[in-house]
Order: sequence, then structure tokens, then C-alpha cells
Amino acid sequence: MRRSGRTDGRLPMHRGVARGRAVTIYIDGTEVRAFLGETVAAAAIAAGFRALRNSLRVREPRGLFCGIGVCFECLITVDGAVGVRACMTPVAPGMVVELTAAEAPDG
Repeated sequence: MRRSGRTDGRLPMHRGVARGRAVTIYIDGTEVRAFLGETVAAAAIAAGFRALRNSLRVREPRGLFCGIGVCFECLITVDGAVGVRACMTPVAPGMVVELTAAEAPDG
């Protein structure tokens, strides 16, 4: 069964992702443009933050790993709430995010 008008077996071209309204959040004191409907992890990575926290024992930087809330690699502080999963938390206007990683964004 063919689902698209193509005859070469490829899927139709992706037309882009519809984004929500642009909002401002604050990550470690840096003003970051984010979009409603995306997660804090997505906004942080798009802004250049690669490490979201440091490991407890050896203090190595940790970034996004599973992206579905199973692991604990993206635990951050959001609006004063400690231990929030960045990959599962949607952005909200004016949100204040504190990362526990020592690594600053590139650029």
C-alpha cells in the first residue's frame, strides 16, 4: 500500500515543525528564547547548554541522556523546585532554571 504520491518509496518531505509562541526563560541567569510546547531540556540545548548537572561523586558534567524521564541525568532546579527532570518539564514564560553543571554554553 502506497501512502504518498511518491513512486520511489521515500516518505514525503518534512515541512518543518510547528512551534508554539516564543517566550523568555532564564537559565543560570541567562535570558533564553524558548517556545511553548518544548521542554526545558530542548530549550537549554538549543541555547548552547550541553551539561545540565554534574555527577555527585566525581563531579563530571552530565547532559541529556534518555529524554523520556527514565534516567536522572537531567535533574535541575526550576523556580526553586529541586530535582526536576528537564526532559519532562515544559517551558513556561518567565521560568527560572538553575543548572548544577559547571559548564557554560559555547558562544
